[in-house]
Amino acid sequence: MRVAILGAGGVGGYYGGVLARSGHEVHVLARGTNLAALRQKGLEIRTPEESFVVQVKAGDDVKPFGPVDWAIVAVKTYSLAEVGPAARYLAERGAVIVPLLNGVDIADRLVELGVPKHNVIGGLTTISAVRTGAGIFERRGKIQQVVLGEFPDARLAQTKDQGQAGRVERIAEAFRQAGAETRVSSDIRTDLWRKFAFIAPMAAACGLSRTPIGPVRATSLGRLLLERGIREVISVGRAQGIPLGDDELDRIMKFSEALPETNKPSLLVDLEAGRPTEIEDLSGAVSRMARMVGVETPIHDTAVAAIGAASAVASRSSVPRAS
Repeated sequence: MRVAILGAGGVGGYYGGVLARSGHEVHVLARGTNLAALRQKGLEIRTPEESFVVQVKAGDDVKPFGPVDWAIVAVKTYSLAEVGPAARYLAERGAVIVPLLNGVDIADRLVELGVPKHNVIGGLTTISAVRTGAGIFERRGKIQQVVLGEFPDARLAQTKDQGQAGRVERIAEAFRQAGAETRVSSDIRTDLWRKFAFIAPMAAACGLSRTPIGPVRATSLGRLLLERGIREVISVGRAQGIPLGDDELDRIMKFSEALPETNKPSLLVDLEAGRPTEIEDLSGAVSRMARMVGVETPIHDTAVAAIGAASAVASRSSVPRAS
């Protein structure tokens, strides 16, 4: 298939590389030194098991890409509006849009940006992948999981349009052939909330402590911080009608305990590097939704206030001053 990558960071670059190696024609939207490296040297993938370089087609405009079958959107949530026009352009020409961002409202936000609703499916990934240099993308753990699914109204539409039927399974099979453990969900909205109930509290806890997950879970108060953050997200989700089970807290805590001690959420990596963070789209989203449904979320409120302030200071200090 012909695949576009909108967002050549860790996640987008990694999946673009493994999809290209498995035989798909991959087009990458990039800019600056990243674009130059992709054009001149190819796309380099590094993993704990191997390293390789593949050739992809790269550009700073999607119009020369031509029609593509599907497009991965893998920018940071705060950059979603920047790639909205590109996603819209490809979708209007038949592409299925596959968002792999953190958050539970990404599909709705893409539609607000003009992407046709019936072209957007639900998607999430669990992976530790970073761009370590121009054109170089590294997976830092064994986990590379993808979950895809149609939203309920899209499934209803498919009964009238047989051409759309099976599109999620075809995309899922492409991910499987590329080496990712991939599942098709019958309830993607709940699965998005399940990941959100893990990633938002973990980002909050590690961001507040400025440490990887190991030191957080090593103390009773650190574990309590994580547990309370998870409970808050679950409460907000349930108040919005999401059927999160009674075992959700235990499931997330067990998953967190299985992570390497040095595991860092991307928010902490960005915070340490002085880059913008996704705190407003993680804990900030929890706080905003909580106020709408009358749920108290002191952990996430605190995370937004503290990490948001630290991010603002770091961003200001990184801006060169005029002489």
